[in-house]
Amino acid sequence: MNVDSFGKYRNFLLPLMDSLSVILGYYLISVLITDSFLMDPISIIAKKGILISIILGIIVLQIIFRLTKRYSNIIRYENNQDYIMYILLSIISLLVVSLIEDIISMKIPTIKFNLTAGIIIGIIIVVYRLIIKYSLLSNITNKKNYYPHENQEKLLIIGGGYSANNIIKTLQTTLKGKYNIVGIIDDNKKRRGYSVAGIKIIGNRNDIQKICKNEKIDTIFFTIVNIDNENKKEILEICSKTTANVKSLPDLREAISSEDLYNSLRDVEIEDLLGREPVELDNNNIKSLINNKVVLVTGGGGSIGEELCRQIMLHNPKQLLMLDIYENNLYNIELELKDKYPNNEIIAIIANIRDKERIYEIFEEYSPEIVFHAAAHKHVPLMENNPTEAIKNNIFGTYNLVNACDKYNTKRFILISTDKAVNPTNIMGATKRLCEMIIQAKDKESKTEFVAVRFGNVLGSNGSVVPLFKKQIEAGGPVTVTHKDITRFFMTIPEAVALVLQSITYAKGGEIFVLNMGEPVKIYDLAKSLIELSGLTLGKDIDITFTGLRPGEKLYEEILMNEENLEETGHEKIFITKPMNYTMNDVEEKLDAFREIINNEITDKQIIKETMKKCVPTYREPEEVNGE
Repeated sequence: MNVDSFGKYRNFLLPLMDSLSVILGYYLISVLITDSFLMDPISIIAKKGILISIILGIIVLQIIFRLTKRYSNIIRYENNQDYIMYILLSIISLLVVSLIEDIISMKIPTIKFNLTAGIIIGIIIVVYRLIIKYSLLSNITNKKNYYPHENQEKLLIIGGGYSANNIIKTLQTTLKGKYNIVGIIDDNKKRRGYSVAGIKIIGNRNDIQKICKNEKIDTIFFTIVNIDNENKKEILEICSKTTANVKSLPDLREAISSEDLYNSLRDVEIEDLLGREPVELDNNNIKSLINNKVVLVTGGGGSIGEELCRQIMLHNPKQLLMLDIYENNLYNIELELKDKYPNNEIIAIIANIRDKERIYEIFEEYSPEIVFHAAAHKHVPLMENNPTEAIKNNIFGTYNLVNACDKYNTKRFILISTDKAVNPTNIMGATKRLCEMIIQAKDKESKTEFVAVRFGNVLGSNGSVVPLFKKQIEAGGPVTVTHKDITRFFMTIPEAVALVLQSITYAKGGEIFVLNMGEPVKIYDLAKSLIELSGLTLGKDIDITFTGLRPGEKLYEEILMNEENLEETGHEKIFITKPMNYTMNDVEEKLDAFREIINNEITDKQIIKETMKKCVPTYREPEEVNGE
């Protein structure tokens, strides 16, 4: 069927074909009842006395179809709901005919006769519309496949399932001419040679690079959603080695809820290549702790703090307090959450955790029951150059919050710590280690349960390497890596925060929870993967340069100190270190040394480092650890 000619006459053709469907439906039901298959149709209709029913059926069906705007439908986009509606409206139309015939005392045909005719007419209408739909789609597909435009992007689709079928149909209808679909990749041997929505399956994952090279593929759509992370990672790594731009559908849950899979496609992120399995949570336990509680998140405008606020809101707190010193990010997350949860009490608080009086005012006013402490100076090189700021903010800011929790009877305090606190080689890590000492010591003498959660780098957080690498790639390079052998633990922000929330369900007080970060990742490999994902070739299109380790930076991070022993919890990705024997008297002595530095305005970095070594025995110079 020609697309253009059908479109030109559709307003005449569709009502005509529906009217013919009414006639054919009545004829078929008459034949079925009389078994007179060879009798002239007109004779059968006349014999059964249903001519008036046919006329009434055509009129009523036309009225009902127009009232329900059936003729406004675009046949190419009709779905199962539309087809069910055609059958229901056909039945309703014929029941109305029966009602009219009953009013005019016309006993033939019976209501049962009309009801059956309505079902048959509805089926006929659905069948001919399906024929038209697939004729139109076939016509469009043939035009696109056999006569590709010069400007069309050559597209390869990974996966031959429902999602691919959905996306192909979208490309064949609403995005005519944009893509020339070369074929589909599917690992199922039984599907080889078959077609999905008219597009042939031409190979498996081992053929991707060869096909992309031979066919000069511009774009790859990864459409498999029900796949384990290991296989997804392997296929995406193959795709990243081509020069094609790679896009992927989100996970299965998001894909199922999406009405438009094509617009759900996104650029492949480095997270997809890490192959981390999704986190399974005991949401009931988390909800029981947060539901109807007043929850305070410090650093609520930071990347970790924002995600904490998002996930906390899923568990219906009585009140969410988001505290930060920087207004812009805090304002954005406040708008986001208030828009999503208009009936919940969400309060943005501008405050500095160094300001003891202000912190106490906040606790006096709101009495938070749970505190997540994510506010901190975290950039290693910056804190090497500004050590007193790290001491004031990280150490004494935490100290203020800990004392406020104790004074105002907060139920639980959770410190967001870092793997850099383990055998630290920098001021930032050492200050976070001292924060861990503060909460473990305070837990021994307070009714508040103080715990810490320790994890490594999170992908995409403010100041992390991934956003930096992306900017450098967009600028044409070079991509800068400090050392070819440097490694780090990585986790996505939602994963880290989800495990933080799960950790508190195991808390009794004094624990440091250690998250399983998986295997460490070489930063060089990370940069190389990001370059490949961008469709560029390392050494040809862009270079990686090595800048040397920054102040305080070590080649590798650790999650556990020598004197600690890990214990398992009820979750495979969460472990507990045994509380260490610090008292508040021990901690106060350490803090006095730092108070002296601040009060006397000592800025000599060497004096500060020597003080830090005395207060944090595991603190070392980077050279001692890196072997340089």
